Parts: sequence; C-alpha cells; structure tokens
Amino acid sequence: MGMVASFQRVIAVFMKELVQMRRDRLTFAMMFGIPIVQLILFGYAINTDPKRLPAALLAEENTPIVRTLATALETSDYYRIILQTDDPRESSDLLARGEVAFVVSIPSGFTRGLIRGERPQILIEADASDPSASSGAIGQASSILNQALRHELTGQLAHLQSSPSPFDLVVHSKYNPEGITSYNIVPGLLGVILTMTLVMITGMAMTREAERGTMENLLAMPAAPSEVMIGKIMPYVGVGAAQTLVILIAADVLFGVPFAGSLWLLLLGVTIFVIANLAIGFTFSTVAQSQMQAMQLTFFFFLPSLLLSGFMFPFRGMPYWAQVIGEAFPLTHFLRLVRGVMLKDTSFAQLQAPLLAMTLFTAIVMTIALLRYRRTLD
Repeated sequence: MGMVASFQRVIAVFMKELVQMRRDRLTFAMMFGIPIVQLILFGYAINTDPKRLPAALLAEENTPIVRTLATALETSDYYRIILQTDDPRESSDLLARGEVAFVVSIPSGFTRGLIRGERPQILIEADASDPSASSGAIGQASSILNQALRHELTGQLAHLQSSPSPFDLVVHSKYNPEGITSYNIVPGLLGVILTMTLVMITGMAMTREAERGTMENLLAMPAAPSEVMIGKIMPYVGVGAAQTLVILIAADVLFGVPFAGSLWLLLLGVTIFVIANLAIGFTFSTVAQSQMQAMQLTFFFFLPSLLLSGFMFPFRGMPYWAQVIGEAFPLTHFLRLVRGVMLKDTSFAQLQAPLLAMTLFTAIVMTIALLRYRRTLD
C-alpha cells in the first residue's frame, strides 16, 4: 500500500512538472530548437576543408595558355575567380579587405618564357590570417596548373612535360606567413568574449528587475524608454572596455600577436560592437520572463554567431546560404575588422563595409528594443 501511495506521489509531481514545462514555452522551444540548430549547422554549414574560395587573377597577358590556366583554376574545387584584372592595386585591395583569399599573378612574358623552357614564375599571394582556410588550396595549386598545361604542351612542346614542372610556383603567405594559429584565434576571441558576456549580463540585468519586484519602481520613473535603455547599458560599456583592454594586453604579452594597424580604428569598431551586443541583451530582456530564459536566449543567439562568423571555421568555405545568415551577425563583421586592423593594417576606407554593417545592425536592434520596451509599459 505504501509503495502505491509513493508511486502516486511521484506521478503527481511528474504531471506538475509537465504542466510547468508547457507553461514555460520559451524553455520548451529551446529544448528542441538548440539541437536542431546544432544539427543543421554542424551537418551542412561547417566545412573544415574549404573549397571554392574567392580568388583574383592578376594576368598581365592574355594568351591561350594563360586562359587555360585561368579556366583550370576556375573549374577546380578550390578556387573561384571573382575578378580578372591587370591592375595590381585592385587585386591587393581585395586581398586586404578579405574579399578574396588568393591573388594569382601571371606576369607579362610568361607564355614566351614557358615555351623557351625558362620556367617562368606564377605567384600566389594568400591571405594566411586564417591558416586553415588557405592551406588546402595552396597545396593543390601546383597539381591543378600542371594538369592544365598537359593539354597545351603537346607536339613540339611535349618535351617540357618531362621536367618536374615547366613553371616555378611561388607562394607568398601574407599577414601571417608562419601560419601561427593564435594570430587568428586570439583577436577573434575578443569578439567572442564580448558577445557572450555582454548579451548575457544585459539581458539578465533587466529580467532581474522583474524577478526582484523592482521593475515597478523603474517604470514609475519619469524616464523615456530610450533613457532607461541608455542608463542600463552605460555601465556595461565600461565592462566591455575593461575586457577589451585585458584581451589586448594578453594578446601582446602572452601570445605575441602583432598589432599592425590603427588603435583608434580598432577602438571605434569595439565601441560599435559593444553597443550592438548590449542592445541585443536589452531586446532579449523584453522577451524573457526570467533570468534563466534570458540566458537561454543568449545561448541561442551565441551558438550560430560563433559557428557562422568565421571564428571557428573559414567563412568563405561555408555554403552560400550559411554565409548569408552569417552576414546578419555583428560578430562576423567585427572579426573582419579586428583581424584586419591587427594583422593586415587595413585602412578606414577598406573597413567601411564592416563598420557600416555593425552600425546598421545596432540601429535596427535598438529600435526593436525600444518598441518592445514601450509595449511592456502598456
């Protein structure tokens, strides 16, 4: 009889918990939403062997052999030529901005030197700020180009196939020539840490007001929603500044990460990025009903940001649809900015695109936060 009563009490607690789960719809949705997001991202979007990376072809002559080489690169699994030019400044600017991963240079007189057996050079400049993104394509370049020339070097030119290679392939790894992983990871950690901490603490700060019963006092203040939001996020701007200082010092002292660019440009980007993340946290606080829900929403936002921003996996190696989604996260643009400033010494003009993207994101999220907060006032 005692066992039956105990079992009934267990069932009663079980039914109560089911009802509680059904009422907490946000948590219930997260239980299924997060695994589905992880499955899709890891199964489809993540690629540790990136292919079809964007490249620029700097060709100073236009001969059948040069066109054959260009076609071979384009039809390979590793290169996607998005620009063919004879202006080295244009191709160099694309590489600095991160719009291409490689610049393949074929100099004037290449075909004549090839026919004469002089082994002319082909230069590949690679953006090595992310070593894992460029290594595969660089390793396959010689094989791709030699295979293409076998169809051209026939008849009287067949003897050129007997040598190891009729040309000399020179690879220039720029921005991180030694391929040191920490040079790529540590600057990116600045954005990852700021995203994770600032979104969470801001979201929890507002929901804490509701849980402690002090929200009524906040709403009773003669303050506009914009004033409340600014007042709430201002202290955490200082937190973001302190985190930035600690990470930059650690990057220099512990890891020896170079700082090639402008400090004021980095600080401008950090400021916009910090405000963007604080605005996200404030928006989450208008949706969440508890600190636990605010934390869940933070994780739901942080996971795709981490995986689709280019921090863990090469951004250009992801499918096109994943890149479109990744462009919506401020972390994607901040990573381009911080790596560009620290490793590439990119200029303000070259970084206008990520700065404008983060500014636009901040404006949109702050508008949504204010609209949501006005509804809570009602």
